[in-house]
Amino acid sequence: MDIFKVFTLEAAHRLPNVPPGHKCARLHGHSFRVELRVSGEPGADTGWIMDFSDLKAAFQPLYDQLDHHYLNDIPGLENPTSERLAMWIWERLKPSLPLLSEVVVHETCTSGCSYRGS
Repeated sequence: MDIFKVFTLEAAHRLPNVPPGHKCARLHGHSFRVELRVSGEPGADTGWIMDFSDLKAAFQPLYDQLDHHYLNDIPGLENPTSERLAMWIWERLKPSLPLLSEVVVHETCTSGCSYRGS
């Protein structure tokens, strides 16, 4: 069984490794939507996999680093594609959130990436 929590954040970036003239090479921003999915079985006592507020608290330090920031300036996000952002979030959350099963990053309403670990 899965539960998930959705976060929205605003951030700017540019992609330094795209071909010359590509529109994503220019500075631009997105209203990113991040979904964090946790898998497990509901506890016998609580009836839940984990408290949604604990999931929010786990993501809060990363949210604070990302929201209203220039992603290229964040160590590990020098080439901040959706794929790299999903992996970056996973790598920082998974050690303290062992039930994390998927990170989904939407950079637009119609485009995004999901990551389930390597």
